[in-house]
Amino acid sequence: MSSVLILIDLQQDYLRAEDLQPPADAVIAAAGELLEGCRARRVAVMHAWTTIDRASDRRLRHWREMDRWLCVAGTAGHETPAELAPRPGEPVIHKAGYNAFEDGTLARALEASGCDHVILAGVHLHACVRSAAMECLGRNLRVTIAAEAVGSHDPLYAAATRRWLAERSVRFAGVEEILSGLDGRAGERLIHRSPRNLAEALFEVKEASPAEIDAVVGRAFDAQKSWRRSPWAERQRMLWGLCERLEHEAESWARQMAVEVGKPIRHGREEVGRAARNVRDILRLGASVGVGEPVGAAGVRHRPLGVVAVITPWNNPLAIALGKIAAALAYGNTVVWKPSPAGTGLARRLMDELAAAGTSAGVVEMIGGDHTAAQRLAMHRGVDAVTFTGSTPAGHAMQEICGRRMAPLQAELGGNNAAIVWSDADLERAAAQIASGAFGFAGQRCTANRRAIVAEEVYEPFVAEVTAATARLAWGDPLEEATDIGPLISAAHRDRLVGVLDRAKKRAAVREVIVPHERVLTDRPWERMGAYMPPRIVCCEDPADVVVQEEMMGPVLVVQRAGDFERAIGLCNGVRQGLAAAIFTGRKDLQARFREEARAGIVKVNSSTAGVDVGLPFGGWKASGIGPPEHGEGDRLFYTRMQALYTNETIDER
Repeated sequence: MSSVLILIDLQQDYLRAEDLQPPADAVIAAAGELLEGCRARRVAVMHAWTTIDRASDRRLRHWREMDRWLCVAGTAGHETPAELAPRPGEPVIHKAGYNAFEDGTLARALEASGCDHVILAGVHLHACVRSAAMECLGRNLRVTIAAEAVGSHDPLYAAATRRWLAERSVRFAGVEEILSGLDGRAGERLIHRSPRNLAEALFEVKEASPAEIDAVVGRAFDAQKSWRRSPWAERQRMLWGLCERLEHEAESWARQMAVEVGKPIRHGREEVGRAARNVRDILRLGASVGVGEPVGAAGVRHRPLGVVAVITPWNNPLAIALGKIAAALAYGNTVVWKPSPAGTGLARRLMDELAAAGTSAGVVEMIGGDHTAAQRLAMHRGVDAVTFTGSTPAGHAMQEICGRRMAPLQAELGGNNAAIVWSDADLERAAAQIASGAFGFAGQRCTANRRAIVAEEVYEPFVAEVTAATARLAWGDPLEEATDIGPLISAAHRDRLVGVLDRAKKRAAVREVIVPHERVLTDRPWERMGAYMPPRIVCCEDPADVVVQEEMMGPVLVVQRAGDFERAIGLCNGVRQGLAAAIFTGRKDLQARFREEARAGIVKVNSSTAGVDVGLPFGGWKASGIGPPEHGEGDRLFYTRMQALYTNETIDER
């Protein structure tokens, strides 16, 4: 195999595009890693740039209509970041529109290289990268797109593009996987290693084939015909018995979570209890609202959806999954479940528990795999609805798939949650709660307290208090009883976060990065064995900086200052997500204003954003959620459809 890397439109004007996803910082870092890796392996590199000359003005029509001048030759916006700049001998192909092949230069260069495989990275995936991929396919070349090193300011269109290209044999892969392939190594894409000991390979996940997905969806469809008619008491008995089994084995479940996903054992026990409470709440609410026939000549009844695809993450492998599965079953649906690869070991155990509790064949089915299997499942015509918890990019993919199929979608997409700390707050208490909410389980929960917005006059004292509170949290082996902060889910995730923070330190907006647990790594053997990362407190003044705007999903707390309450509310709401928000103040007027103006699905007063009551609806606003919320009354809203039923047996047609 002979490969060529083509970097497309990685120019400053495009990288500054509003709402670029992933953010420019991440795209540049991934493209830089790919570029250096390819150079080290002597892979030919080519660059495709948009180049606009003001004299000849070959702009696209819509640019002219909008009077848009981008990537003008000789301007800073035309250049690439320094780390992506071409080296001598690497050709730069100039284009005025979407197609890098428009004048034949790139086609001739590829032909001269003798390559049979092209690797693509750049922006925008839905436009110029897509065009290059199609041109390469037309020349019978194999195409790989670096999934982490392509961006788009139209993420829904990008998701559709990704699906469309993948259906035409374009392969999407991570940078590490691409470089491993160039070395002739297959990689470990679906082998899961223990986060606390990366040398320990725990299990391998088999990717479900289209035929296997057909089979499990078919079994779930057949089982739904009888399950939806099963008495409420039967469903209740099965799920209640499952709760008792889980609680009896709570210690074993917690230990398995510690080993397989790095969750501190105390947090694991709490998750088992929360999962059981959630199921009992589903049964309590379901029994009270009823799902049967209306009484009288006309009324409304609630009918099950049918077969529900349940797609779940690794960070709450029992509670999130069981909350979805139990609600689906309680309301008469059957389930096909696709857990995260990292959560597959725990998922297999839960499947055994469901069978032991009395679920009949086909009522709950499970498939394995990564995002490819999840998307194939969501696209299956036999699936009537999809409930999903995961990242925002994956959520866009699900939104596109379900929108095209007109299938109901419930998606929980995480949060970039802020707590406002006002000048009258008890700083020691607020700092302790925020530190625990930010760093417990290494910040790997969607409600984690990711930002603290602090009144100007108490900013410095708060930073000192939260640093001290963080230092008091135990960081270490998740199997140790005292541990609050365990490892990250993988070495790759840790390394990505470290890279984000290392780049952040170089920007003027980031005043300081505090590491309360900083120590020599050799002091703790477990640090070298696992995917550990000490908590970091980032003091950042720029609300547009990537460390403020992006959900880190790790042990990172960003602290911002606010000169007045108007500014504080603006900073709180000034990110795409809107899952949880909190305020620490004793002033009733500020509490009332916060409750009125915070744009989040969960608002909390004098409490960290982390943690919720499973009896209340759980769902985010803005980019944090799609469709009805999980839990509480949200379950019936999603897992059933309302049907108006009319009966009039007195009408005489004679």
